[in-house]
Amino acid sequence: MLIGEHQHTFDDKSRISLPAKFRKELGSNVVIAPGIDNCLFVFTIKEWSNFAERLSMNNNASMLRTDNRNFNRLIIGRAVEVGVDSIGRILVPEHLKQHAGLKVSATIIGVMNRLEIWDSEVWSAYRAEFGKKTDVIAEKLSSAGVI
Repeated sequence: MLIGEHQHTFDDKSRISLPAKFRKELGSNVVIAPGIDNCLFVFTIKEWSNFAERLSMNNNASMLRTDNRNFNRLIIGRAVEVGVDSIGRILVPEHLKQHAGLKVSATIIGVMNRLEIWDSEVWSAYRAEFGKKTDVIAEKLSSAGVI
């Protein structure tokens, strides 16, 4: 299970260290994909396969729906499989860094089955905004039967 919040920085070659506590679970290759809310998603190969399969809805009818095609192009089509080097770093391609507005300082968040990489300033603002709404969000989740 991937949980927790960690601060890291990009080096001059666009590499970032994955938190040491996640490295064993992530394995030697990961998939980095454009995330939602201006972050990047990082999946194990197995979780990526599960995620991509759910996105494609396991049937050809999903190709006939415009929203499905466009979302798959933006998420699956721009994803990249990368290796984790011997000291736990991954190379984040420039198009993905631009997608998430990543500069030097990044926050890596474990969200159960994936990591999210956020620009640290963007994450702080996002967290502050939604931190004020946890009671409203919890009530909505409770009404939906999630909690």
